[in-house]
Amino acid sequence: MECGQPGGSAMEGMQADKFKSRMHSLAYGEAMAAAARDYKKEVLAEENARPAAMREVDIDDLLDDPELERLHSERIAAMQKEAEKRVVLERKGHGEYQEVQEGEFIEAVTNADKCVCHFFHRDFERCKLLDKHLQVLARKHFGTRFIKLSAPDAPFFTVKLQVKVLPTLIMFANGVATERTVGFDEFGGKDDFTIAAVEAKLRQAGMVPKPQVRALDSDEDEPDAWKGPKNLRQSSHSRAKHTASDEDSDFD
Repeated sequence: MECGQPGGSAMEGMQADKFKSRMHSLAYGEAMAAAARDYKKEVLAEENARPAAMREVDIDDLLDDPELERLHSERIAAMQKEAEKRVVLERKGHGEYQEVQEGEFIEAVTNADKCVCHFFHRDFERCKLLDKHLQVLARKHFGTRFIKLSAPDAPFFTVKLQVKVLPTLIMFANGVATERTVGFDEFGGKDDFTIAAVEAKLRQAGMVPKPQVRALDSDEDEPDAWKGPKNLRQSSHSRAKHTASDEDSDFD
């Protein structure tokens, strides 16, 4: 009978080991479950602590926001006002380079805040060169009125404004002549001058706005050949020596 005791002790040892293993598994499972619960709590805590701007936003809530509706209404009103202003300016001839008659001249220069008038001769090739650039600038700078007046067909204003050499550009601000260019002296003194040279002179005279970006278009960076006298009296007497090709530009 005593020979059976060692076997019983071995059996009890195995059962003890199995019990310990089961308890260890249970303890591990409970630890994992507790860790999962703790992780979920951390996620929820971070979600609640997240700033309102970072949370999901319902687009319908934005569309119903009174502030957004106010901004939208203001934008629509501004666009409508701008469209109405453009229509009025188009009726006055803005956006196009138009020829006016002597009887239309006063109305053209007084009805525009800014007006550029080209006194020209139909047979002068140099006037045609300037026409080409002014036509482009008229479309680009909608806020300025661009017109041309045949000098031989408008003797009254030609004499009153002392137009003696063609082409001559006279610039008007609220109906007052403020500055002029005579021939091509202020565009480089040559026939192959660029549209940028004409635009720079108009910008210097305040006839067209300065570009928002690009420092090279500022007055400080313009070539000296583009910069003309600051007042009408000085400009009217500025005239360089003309070559043989310039003779057809003398309106005297």
